[in-house]
Amino acid sequence: MSDDLYQRLGVGRTASQDEIKKAYRALAKELHPDLNPGKPDIEERFKGITAAYDILSDPERRGRYDRGEIDASGQERPEQRFYRDYAEDPSATRFYTREGFNDEEGLHTFFSDLFGGREGRAGREGMRMRVRGADVSYSLPVSFLEAAKGAKKRVMVGDQQTIDLTIPAGVRDRQTLRVKGQGMPGFEGGPPGDAYVEVHIQPHAYFERKDNDIHVELPVSLAEAVLGGRIQAPTIDGPVSMRVPKGSNTGATLRLRGKGILDPRSGQRGDQYVHLKVVLPKTADAELEKLVEQWAKSHPYDPRADMEGR
Repeated sequence: MSDDLYQRLGVGRTASQDEIKKAYRALAKELHPDLNPGKPDIEERFKGITAAYDILSDPERRGRYDRGEIDASGQERPEQRFYRDYAEDPSATRFYTREGFNDEEGLHTFFSDLFGGREGRAGREGMRMRVRGADVSYSLPVSFLEAAKGAKKRVMVGDQQTIDLTIPAGVRDRQTLRVKGQGMPGFEGGPPGDAYVEVHIQPHAYFERKDNDIHVELPVSLAEAVLGGRIQAPTIDGPVSMRVPKGSNTGATLRLRGKGILDPRSGQRGDQYVHLKVVLPKTADAELEKLVEQWAKSHPYDPRADMEGR
């Protein structure tokens, strides 16, 4: 798998955001694991293009990648060390000296002065400042179905630290979830900060969300369109049976009530709209051609008549 995110999606570095999205959706339809069961190599490629899209679809992260500030996995290229790394290091005094403190005691004094502390009766040992840890922010790619139905994920953050994150059903793209107490550790026994996780929802191979409704383009055969009948339609809950009316055209829309996204505020689910697309056989069929030719001679009509004069 290429380390260049643009090569993974098959686009140039000057590609527009629409071109990047179009390229990802085309590859997702081809490589989606649901459409290629039992093919681990395909699944790895799908993960690769998904990771590429997560970065390139975000203008800010794309800019950082182009400038070399983050790598293909979204990680910072320069080594970064947190305060706790220095504090636990045997040579931690270098941290205090570089920041203008001669020793750890000087750092305690700084915090005491900063927050208005005084030595008081207990002396210097009695004025240790309890300081809350810093909050941290992360971005997390989640699949369309995980966002729609909810999920529990164990996420690696920071320096080999994991947090258990609950993705609520119906979460929206770029929505931020707060995980209390999973930020940086506090100072002198102070409480830890919080983690804020921004959710990045990946496009699905055929589902598309609009508000709390789901839209899907569903191929139907010529016979199903002309004669009607019951067919299986995919939903986020699995396939359901639905009836196609006789004489259905491409573009005809059917509604499945309550098969959309959950609204966390109202507790109600949106609907799913199924847009039919009539698909002819992939290979030429002489018998079908002859039948249609005979039918057309006795049933002439102009499907473009309404466009005349407009």
